[in-house]
Amino acid sequence: METDQPLSPNKKIVEALSGKSNVKSLVFDRTLDMFNELKELLAEISNDLDEALDEIKESGVQLSRRVKLEYRDKGRLEAELRFADDVLVFSMLPDIYQFDQNHPVWKVPYATENQFNTYCGIITVYNFLYESVKLNRDCDPGYLVARLFINREGAFFVEGKDQPRKKIGEFGKVRLNKKELRDFVESAMLYALSFDLFVPPFEKVKSITVGDKDSDDYKIETSKRNGYDYNTDDVLE
Repeated sequence: METDQPLSPNKKIVEALSGKSNVKSLVFDRTLDMFNELKELLAEISNDLDEALDEIKESGVQLSRRVKLEYRDKGRLEAELRFADDVLVFSMLPDIYQFDQNHPVWKVPYATENQFNTYCGIITVYNFLYESVKLNRDCDPGYLVARLFINREGAFFVEGKDQPRKKIGEFGKVRLNKKELRDFVESAMLYALSFDLFVPPFEKVKSITVGDKDSDDYKIETSKRNGYDYNTDDVLE
């Protein structure tokens, strides 16, 4: 009776390289392609909305000079979209991820039919105050607005506030394209615009020292949830 012989270490390495490692490489390439398309879209959205604001000005409506858009390419894996008092920072994470066994993605047939389908690249969107970025206030936090998960086939889903494709159950049913990217960006922008700066509690800011005031390193933390608990429900609801 024949028995299966265990694979040699060499064959195991070859199997891993031609299987999982290859899939991860394909996922990275796909995610990078979509991130480059996202960058082009951000520049397009910035130009389109600036033109629309110019038309409003020409109609006689007075707009603050700060009510404008500015797109900045920050390198291979990062881009910024600045508008009014907000900055959205779009970043592609350099690694490829798998979901833990308790993640709800494993309830989706597309995920269980082939575990390689669940290896994903991630694009994150963080919201910062414009002044925090402009003045390099290093202690000011930004808040996660959305995360976009993309696999090697371009299947995707989104975690985020008011995102149209955030239902994990739709994973595998739709492929990422320019329209879906636009929905992703516009939803993030609308959420940022509705996400206000709160007055910090009096107790938190009632006193500072002279040394704090005069120190070059001292900066009063400012953010949209300064002094209040920031719950994941604000993003994942």
